Amino acid sequence: MINKLKPAWIDEFKKFALKGNVVDMAVGVIIGGAFGKIVTSLVNDIIMPSVSMLTGDTKNLAELSYALSAEEGAPVIKYGVFCQTVLDFLIIALTIFWAVRLVCKLRVKKEEPAPEPPAPAPTPEEILLLREIRDALKNK
Repeated sequence: MINKLKPAWIDEFKKFALKGNVVDMAVGVIIGGAFGKIVTSLVNDIIMPSVSMLTGDTKNLAELSYALSAEEGAPVIKYGVFCQTVLDFLIIALTIFWAVRLVCKLRVKKEEPAPEPPAPAPTPEEILLLREIRDALKNK
C-alpha cells in the first residue's frame, strides 16, 4: 500500500543520488569549501599584510574603492573587492593545477601489452598445399 503512495521518481532519484560519481562530487564540493576558507585565510592573513605596505596602510584589499562623486550616497566602484576575488581565484587555480600535476605524475602508468606480431605470410609450398586441399574438397 505504501509503494502505491510513493511517486515513481523517488526510486529513480535514490539510484541517481547513490551513484559513485554523485558521492565523489559531494565530497569534492565539501573539500572545496574548506579549501576556499584556507585560501581566504592565506590571502587575508599572510599575503595582504605585505600588499598593505604597497597600497598605503590598507589592511584589506577589499576596502579599496573609488567614489564617483564627492556627494553623500554617491555610487562607489569597489575595485578592491574585485582584486581580492581575482587574487583568491588565481591562488586556487594555481594550487589545483599543481595538485593535479602531482597526482598525474604519481599515478602509475599502465603498460600496454605489446601487440602480437602479425602471422607470417604463407610460403609458396603452403599455398600450393592449400590449393590442393581446396581442389580435393571441391571434387568430393
